[in-house]
Amino acid sequence: MRQAIISATRPALRSSLYTQTRSFTVFTSRMAEGDTGGLRSGGTASGDAFSKREKASEDYAIKAREREKLLALKQKIADQQKHLKDLSDHLDELSKESGGEHH
Repeated sequence: MRQAIISATRPALRSSLYTQTRSFTVFTSRMAEGDTGGLRSGGTASGDAFSKREKASEDYAIKAREREKLLALKQKIADQQKHLKDLSDHLDELSKESGGEHH
């Protein structure tokens, strides 16, 4: 009787131990930032309309930011040039007042 109980419970015991220690995946998936996990046929160059539209939108936003930065830099240059001209005019005025220039 005892032998019959042991042999009847062994398969259940083995299967429960096997499922507790069994790994469901062998490899971990690795994705780069921005990957959605799906591979497209034709590589990264081909994509659906949404991907192309999204890329175009991102490119437009980047160009707009670059344009704003460029305009800000041009304004800074203009301000600096005006400041240099003001300083130069001030130096000329000081030198005329002190009698440094005689024409």
